[in-house]
Amino acid sequence: MKFFKHKFLFLLAVFVATVGLLAVQKPVFLAWYAWGQGFGVADWWQVVRHGLSLDMTVAGYVTALPVLAVLLSLWVPLPARIVRRVFMGYFAAVSVVTAIIFAVDLALYEHWGFRIDATVLIYLSDPREAMASVDFWLGVRQTAICALYAAGMIWVYSRVVRLFDGDRVGWRVALPGTVGVLLLGGLDFLAVRGGTGASVANISKVCFSSETLLNHAAVDPVFSFLSTLGARTDYAAEYPFFDEEIRARRFEALRGNKPGTTPASHVLRTERPNVVIVVLESFARTLMDAEVDGQPVMPHMQRLEREGLWFENFFANSFRTDRGEVAVLSGFPAQTRMSIMKLPAKSRDLPSVARSLAREGYATRFVYGGDLNFTNQASYMYATGWQRLFWQKDFDFDAAPSDWGYDDRVMCDWFGEQVIAWSAGDEPFLAGLLTLSNHPPFDVPYDKFEDRMLNAAAFADECVGRMIERWKASPAWDDLLVVLVADHGVPYPPTLAYNEPLRHRIPMIWTGGAVRSPLAVEEYASQIDLCATLLGQLGVAHDDFDYSKDIFDPALPKFAYYTFNDGFGVVDASGEAIFDATTGRALPGADPRLVRIGKTMLQTTYVDIARR
Repeated sequence: MKFFKHKFLFLLAVFVATVGLLAVQKPVFLAWYAWGQGFGVADWWQVVRHGLSLDMTVAGYVTALPVLAVLLSLWVPLPARIVRRVFMGYFAAVSVVTAIIFAVDLALYEHWGFRIDATVLIYLSDPREAMASVDFWLGVRQTAICALYAAGMIWVYSRVVRLFDGDRVGWRVALPGTVGVLLLGGLDFLAVRGGTGASVANISKVCFSSETLLNHAAVDPVFSFLSTLGARTDYAAEYPFFDEEIRARRFEALRGNKPGTTPASHVLRTERPNVVIVVLESFARTLMDAEVDGQPVMPHMQRLEREGLWFENFFANSFRTDRGEVAVLSGFPAQTRMSIMKLPAKSRDLPSVARSLAREGYATRFVYGGDLNFTNQASYMYATGWQRLFWQKDFDFDAAPSDWGYDDRVMCDWFGEQVIAWSAGDEPFLAGLLTLSNHPPFDVPYDKFEDRMLNAAAFADECVGRMIERWKASPAWDDLLVVLVADHGVPYPPTLAYNEPLRHRIPMIWTGGAVRSPLAVEEYASQIDLCATLLGQLGVAHDDFDYSKDIFDPALPKFAYYTFNDGFGVVDASGEAIFDATTGRALPGADPRLVRIGKTMLQTTYVDIARR
C-alpha cells in the first residue's frame, strides 16, 4: 500500500492535477468573452469536456519527467528532500510558463480572434516597441492574473510533491513495479499523442460546435502555443520568383474575381437548388477510364459522365486529401510542402462555398465516415461555415469500421437517406460527403477484381452510383444539384510519374434534376475553379475568391494548376509545363508562358498565407 501511495499515486496526482489546473482556464475564458451571449450551462460544460483532450496532452508532457524519476526510484534510492526540491523547481517553471501564456492569451484574443500561438514571438523581437503598445493598467491586470494563477498552480503542485518517496524497494516489488510504471508511461504517451486513432493531437480534437467562440474556448492555449513553436516560416519568402510589384501585376491577369465577370451560359434549371458535393477519395481519371478484360472499373461514373455535366479537362490541385478539400471547398490553391488546413489561425478566414451559401440561407452539413480530427479538418470545417459535422464518433452502425472509418457502403446508405430527408424541409441546404474506401490498404467488403486498388475503386463507384440512383427515384431529385469531384489522383498505372499532368487529372460531374441537360465542358480548369463556377450558377457573389475562376466565363483565362512536393504543373489547351522548384528548372519542353503562370500562382499563394 505504501508503494502504491508513494509511487503510483504520485504519478496519477501529477497528471490529474495538471489536467484540472488547465481545465479551469476554460470557464475563466468563457466568463471573459462569452458572458451574456446566450450560452447556457450545457455549452460551458461541452467546452470543458471537449477541451480535456488537449489538456491531457499537455499534462502528458508535464508528467513525463516524474514518470522517469519514479521508474529510477524503484531501483536506486533517491534522497526525497532533494528530489522534492527539484520537482518544485520544475513545477514552478511549468506554473509560471502556463500562467504567462494564459494571461497573455486572455488579453490578445480580443484583438486577434484566435488563441495564442508562436506568432506572438514575432512581436517580442523588439520588446520596447511591443511594450509601447500595452496599456499600463492592462499590463497590471494581466500581471495580477498571471501571478494569482501561477501561485495557485504552485500551491497545488506543492501538495502533490509531498507524495513522492525516493526509497528504493526490493527487487520483488521493483520488477512488477517497473512493469506498472511502464504501463503508466504508455498511457502517458497516448495522452501526449492524443489517443490511438489515426489523428494525433491537434486543434480539431476539441472543435465541436458551429459557434467559433465555443471551439476557441475549448482550445488549450499552452498546447496552441507550444505546438506552433518552430513553425514560424517566412512564407512570403518561400518562392521569390518575382519582385513584389511584378508578382502582383502578373497575378491580376490570372485573378478569378475580376469586377464584372459573369458566366456566359446557365446550365441549371433552377437558380437555388439544394446542393450536394461528394468529394471522392482517389477517384483518378485513369481509374475511371480503366478496364479489366473489357469490364469498366467504374461503370457508374462512366454512365454519369454521359448523363450529366462532364468536365473533360479537369485537374486536382494536389496529391493529398486535406489540400484537395481546401481547393474544392475554399477555392484556395494547394501548397507544396505544407497544408494550410493544419494552420487554424490561417485557414479560419479562407473563403468557402459553405460560408457563402450560409449567408444566402442555406443550411450547411458535412459528413465523413472517419475521423475529422485528422489534419485539423474539423477546425477548418467549422471555421469556414459548415454548421453541422457528422463523423465517425457520431455513428454506431452494426458494421465494423475499417482502419479509416465506416466504409462507403455504410456511409452512402446513411447519407443517401439524410439527403432525401433534408430535401423535405423548408430551407435549402448544402451537404458535403467525403468518401474513404478507395484508399490504402484498400480493405473493402467486395470481391470483383484481383487488383486491390481497382477492386476498392469499383466498390466505391458502386456505392456512390447506388446512392445517386436512390436520389433519382425520390422527390428530392428535381431540386437537387450533385457535384461529384475527386480529392486527388493516384499513380495508376504505376508507371505514372508523380509530377505529370495525367497523375493529377480527375473527374468532375454535375448531375441531378437541377441540371438543364447533358453537356461536355472542354475548358481546362482545376479544383480551385469549382467555387466560383458553382456560386456563379447560383447567382451568389464570389468576389472573395481570388483564385477561383468561373469556368463558364469566357473572359477569364482557362488553365489548370497543380502542385507536388516541391514544384508545380500548369496545363492548358496549348500545352503543359512542369517546374521543379528544388532545381529551379522546368522540365524539357515546358511552355515558358505556362511556367510564368505557375510561378505567379505558387508565389502568390505563399504571399497570401504570410498575410493571413
